[in-house]
Amino acid sequence: MKLSVLGAGGWGTALARLLANAGHETTLWARRPELAEAIDTARENVRYLPGVVLPRDRLVVTSDVLVALDADAIFLAVPSFAMNELLHRIAPELTGSPTLINLAKGLDRESRRTMSELIGFHIPDAEVFALSGPSHAEEVGRDAPTAVVLAGKNLDLGRQIVDAVATPRFRIYLSEDIRGVELCATVKNIIAVATGIADGLGYGDNSRGALIARGLAEMVRFGRSFGGEDATFFGRSGLGDLVTTCTSRYSRNRLVGERLGRGESLESILSGMVMVAAGVSATAVVRD
Repeated sequence: MKLSVLGAGGWGTALARLLANAGHETTLWARRPELAEAIDTARENVRYLPGVVLPRDRLVVTSDVLVALDADAIFLAVPSFAMNELLHRIAPELTGSPTLINLAKGLDRESRRTMSELIGFHIPDAEVFALSGPSHAEEVGRDAPTAVVLAGKNLDLGRQIVDAVATPRFRIYLSEDIRGVELCATVKNIIAVATGIADGLGYGDNSRGALIARGLAEMVRFGRSFGGEDATFFGRSGLGDLVTTCTSRYSRNRLVGERLGRGESLESILSGMVMVAAGVSATAVVRD
């Protein structure tokens, strides 16, 4: 297939590498021309995914969004707070029924829509999917065994995507519960911030285990209220991603919480971060 990834952060870069190595003609789009040039020249995203070598064959890096939109399927790998702007930009350039796969974890701040709902609002004819689960870019970029969920309403098209994208080390399960998967992806980051706060306060493993367990219960109730299926929250995109995000050394959300627990201000923490901690922006929206 001819595939594109819009967003050259760590996760977008790791996925573009995986797609190219799986044999697909892949385009990675970076918003900033200087970042695209640096990645293309070094064959490494030094800023967002250092140490992971990108293939020279089948992977084009560009800052021209029109080049990236010429694809059979497009993965949207920008943060949730940037999704509305990106969709507003690309919607006039897309025709027919494009296949758009959301990778962002969060809700739109203004409309409180999920990312798939936001995509549908801007591009009503799109075939929309969400790809989510325990999948830190640092590990996917090094081919560590990973299992995720692809959720969408068109299961026939979903199976085609799974068959094309999955590898022996990147397994994809198919689901119709796109709302549940996206709510899992949003709420688990908030629980990870809370878990980090407990770690920063020095509360130990007992508190961490309690927070994860009670956090899962709250995730299930929240998801049920908004139309998600209970089983989704106990699967890879729910419990699997929750445990990973609450315990991993790669988890930015847990790290933000830990630093808060040690007494640092949120402003100073965020100002010094290169990557995005999605749980921070998600907290106010989910609470509302």
